[in-house]
Amino acid sequence: MESAPSIPATTSIIVMGVSGSGKTSVAVELARLLGWNYIEGDDLHPEANVAKMAAGTPLDDDDRWPWLRKIAAVIGEHERAGTSFLVTCSALKRSYRDVLRDGHPSVWFAHVNPSEAVLTDRLAKRTGHYMPPSLLGSQLATLEPLAADEPGAAVPGEASVEQTVTELLAALQAGGAATG
Repeated sequence: MESAPSIPATTSIIVMGVSGSGKTSVAVELARLLGWNYIEGDDLHPEANVAKMAAGTPLDDDDRWPWLRKIAAVIGEHERAGTSFLVTCSALKRSYRDVLRDGHPSVWFAHVNPSEAVLTDRLAKRTGHYMPPSLLGSQLATLEPLAADEPGAAVPGEASVEQTVTELLAALQAGGAATG
């Protein structure tokens, strides 16, 4: 039987990255290994955001702020309850990540960051998601990598989900400095 890796108490892991990076797959596997609850951040989007993206229109900051505040509220609920959990969120800009971690010391960002070629290939094969591949360029243009002073780590995410999870867990256990 696998034992849960040693990690800090009450941690909120935000699995971040652009569309097609593998956030959901990585979060599901992390939740399985750690025995934590997992929330799909896309499910917290207001209906207007989903409709806008489905129509091929990128979200702007005004669209994102209510969604980010909703995710931050969920983080606060878990911190107050003393429960660790995972949530997926693109968290493309530092200002977005600042909203997510403001007053929430438990936040740790797991940035899954494959190359544009891998992302394009994955999105071309993906079905049943409202986010069209045509919006990848706008997400990549918006993406600001984790800075050295942000809690978390970045991994390429081009290997298997299991390898990506192993790399993220190693970074978390090591104290989670932001990496390439």
